Amino acid sequence: MKTSVRFGKEDIPRIFAICVSALIYSIGMVVFVRSGNLFPGGYAGVSRLLSLVAQDRFGLNIPFSVIYFGMNAVTTAIVYRTIGHKFVLYSVIWYSLASFLTGVIDLPVITQDPLLIAVFGGLISGFATGLALQSNGSSGGTDFIAIDLSIRLNRPTWNYIFAFNALVLICAGLLYGWEQALYSIIFQYVSKEVVGMMHQRYKVSRLHVVTDKPDEICTAVFRICRHGITKIACEGAYSHVGHTLLMMSINTYQLREVEHCILDVDPQAFISVNPVERIIGNYYQTPLE
Repeated sequence: MKTSVRFGKEDIPRIFAICVSALIYSIGMVVFVRSGNLFPGGYAGVSRLLSLVAQDRFGLNIPFSVIYFGMNAVTTAIVYRTIGHKFVLYSVIWYSLASFLTGVIDLPVITQDPLLIAVFGGLISGFATGLALQSNGSSGGTDFIAIDLSIRLNRPTWNYIFAFNALVLICAGLLYGWEQALYSIIFQYVSKEVVGMMHQRYKVSRLHVVTDKPDEICTAVFRICRHGITKIACEGAYSHVGHTLLMMSINTYQLREVEHCILDVDPQAFISVNPVERIIGNYYQTPLE
């Protein structure tokens, strides 16, 4: 059962980063998405499509911000019991502020070039979303869905969300022309790649460590993370000297700290690092707050 949410001094920089992220995202929506008539990923794309359909097909002027906030609010109510409460509240701050700012910000158009709009708009959108995720928040909506799947599968799931966005773009292309839909694919792809580079929480790396101080390294690593370590006796093929091979899988965002920890204990340790495609079996994932 989840405990009540408590905020402390450590939350102040996170909340500030969440607000900055929402501001950057809103500027990108106004300067690039709106001026380029693009359809961004997630609930933002769905909301923009629904807003245009309501106005063009039914003569109803329903602002993007209203639809966007409403969809996120419904999703928040659904996931609040299963995802960390502090994470959800950070996300509520993000999408509430983004909804408001997108509706009130009025900035001039920078360029009319659709390719520049798609690329730089995607960079800004991806950076804003990645910054929110690094600050223990998100943009809500499909981020909630992607994170829930990542927890269940122990692997990044942003590609699944990209597939969902592709379905939205098909609808947009059928209704408003394929040229804007195709430029929107570029926008979404660039955004996804930036988020993938910035957000390392659900990426896993495998370490092979050859050392003569296995017990000391294991003790030091266990102080940092709660992942199992396998010890195997090995021998150097050239020197015929016995060593120990340590094998472990850790979250990629913990990699630098673990590497430094190992080298502090044994500066002569040989470390190789490889990405892990998927984990099957028991693997501890630090829960969201």
